[in-house]
Amino acid sequence: MSSSLPAQQEKVIYDEAEIPKFTLPDPLVAEDGTKIESAQQWNETQRPYLLGLFEREVYGKAPAAPEKIEYQVTESSDEALDGKARRRQVAIQLTDDPDGPVLNVLMYLPKTDKPVPTFMTLNFYGNASIHPDPAIHLPEGWLRNNKEYGVEDHKATEKLRGQSQGRWPVDLILENGYGLATAYYGDIDPDFDDGFQNGIHPYFYAEGQKKPKPEEWGSIAAWAWGLSRAMDYLEQSPEIASDQVIVMGHSRLGKTALWAGAVEPRFAAVISNNSGCGGAALSRRRFGESVKRINTSFPHWFNDNFTKYNHNEDACPVDQHELIALVAPRPCLVCSAVGDRWADPRGEYLSAKYASPVYELLGVEGLKAEEMPSVDEPALSRLGYAIRPGKHDVMRIDWERYIEFADNHVTGK
Repeated sequence: MSSSLPAQQEKVIYDEAEIPKFTLPDPLVAEDGTKIESAQQWNETQRPYLLGLFEREVYGKAPAAPEKIEYQVTESSDEALDGKARRRQVAIQLTDDPDGPVLNVLMYLPKTDKPVPTFMTLNFYGNASIHPDPAIHLPEGWLRNNKEYGVEDHKATEKLRGQSQGRWPVDLILENGYGLATAYYGDIDPDFDDGFQNGIHPYFYAEGQKKPKPEEWGSIAAWAWGLSRAMDYLEQSPEIASDQVIVMGHSRLGKTALWAGAVEPRFAAVISNNSGCGGAALSRRRFGESVKRINTSFPHWFNDNFTKYNHNEDACPVDQHELIALVAPRPCLVCSAVGDRWADPRGEYLSAKYASPVYELLGVEGLKAEEMPSVDEPALSRLGYAIRPGKHDVMRIDWERYIEFADNHVTGK
């Protein structure tokens, strides 16, 4: 009988009736049982405590920023996309080592003399994949092989250009007065498990250190740290409204966007799309992708401490509604898709719902949806939730909602 136990434990739950009973930690109850009843208590005590728990037990603590950020504008045009946009390509040095990793940021900005609100995002296949514009630099680092995208031997070819453009409606973003800033996440840390020997991690090891300590940063925390370095640049750019930068991410980069929003207060708003386990979905539900499954398939994403919660979610001192609560009182939009059951759409909604009391404590609007919103009837409140038909992807309709959400809660259009 015991030999069948691991197989039973690995069974993927897709039925609400099979979800085990669980109790969520209350974000408004302190470690000693004290009720958090004021914004001051939250900001001075509870928020730092919860942030520390997520650093120690889930994502890992990242190092401080380099003392000085070095960057170089590698290409610039005020007549991009047939004269409709400005294009900027910027190389950001991520460490003090001139031979260290470089984050290459591509920006498309509407043609205006005013600083523009901007979506800051990471992409999966390099900047050239988001648009067929021949002026975009091809990525030079490691890429996941993809024959359809022209990636072989982990290297980009010209075939890569525009392969992901369906996820990036640059025209829609620009027409609505927003800029788009994007960078390839692999510039920060290539997305495969090599024991943290490549990417950003080795540049911060102590003498003799070979890998991060159990409480130190995994790849998601590294990608979030890279988003902060991009923000360092955007903050000093006169073309960007630096108080109106919205961090957005899809899938594993949706997890990254949420964590970046939690640790980086300069992001004005946070949008996660289909972020699932380790993102917006409640871990304790164990619906679709579980903690054990994600830690097994992607052992480099989280810190080593997080493996303690494989098949042991109830023992974790935090759950993902508290991650969303760490974004408060800033706007946060959680987006799901009906066909993406692996990411547990209901669990993503419930995270927003159970984060809502923190928003309300801080004197702003929480989630305006007592029940899970119907498909294509988004609740675009300050803490919002939307679910659409279709699969695990980013679609034009998603961007339409991101823009409406930003209009309502960031720019006040």
